[in-house]
Amino acid sequence: MTKILIVNPNTTASMTETIGAAARAVASPGTEISAVTSSMGPVSIEGYYDEAFAVPGLIQALMNAPDADAAIVACFDDTGLDAARTAARFPVVGICEAALVTAGQIAKRIAVVTTLPRSIVPLEELVRRYGFAERVQVTACDVAVLDLDKPGSGAEAKLEAEISRALDKGAEAIVLGCAGMADLVQKLSHKFGVPVVDGVAAAVKQAEALAGLKLTTSRRGSYASPGVKRYTGLLEQFAPLDPSLRATGSGECPPDDRLRRSNP
Repeated sequence: MTKILIVNPNTTASMTETIGAAARAVASPGTEISAVTSSMGPVSIEGYYDEAFAVPGLIQALMNAPDADAAIVACFDDTGLDAARTAARFPVVGICEAALVTAGQIAKRIAVVTTLPRSIVPLEELVRRYGFAERVQVTACDVAVLDLDKPGSGAEAKLEAEISRALDKGAEAIVLGCAGMADLVQKLSHKFGVPVVDGVAAAVKQAEALAGLKLTTSRRGSYASPGVKRYTGLLEQFAPLDPSLRATGSGECPPDDRLRRSNP
């Protein structure tokens, strides 16, 4: 049995349900999906400020699941992904990176359709970081994240209109730029007749592959375990563990270790 933890780094439980359902729909028979909602932070992640305050809850959720074989950060900003890879003892997949890698294998020209215009620049930065700048255009349908599952918001019609514009400009495949869109992938693919990639589904298959290959995050250099030191104030509980304790994954921390594996 492969255990995959999916963390929704915002605090909206209904979105976690959508994400979990999309993940289970594509998971292999031997894969167990555990979708959890962050216990602290913003109700939606829309821009740099929200992203910064979503990271502690993400890290806490990873530390609360020491027996996972792999994890997924279910926000298209790949919120806190580098920190997550540094902290977790298992491999961690970001849905933006997973979606781009997947789409890049089936199309040359790709459009990422996200929610609000303020998310365009952060996603363009990720696109460049992942090496897709020459192939990907990022656009927004001007829909707030929380409106995606709100009846009467018109969110789906706006998303479809933006996809249509992207295809008119030459896109050959669409990447849905928000985890909250995960339940729309089949409908949109059928409607427009092109591949539509959901990052949650793509990340599940990549997480399964990493777990199956028994690969884990390199601890040499960039993702080396954080140095042991004190943190103060509200973040005291996130102070790094001694690496020998981190490696056990036992979840049993002595009183002077600050990174707790339970809710504060």
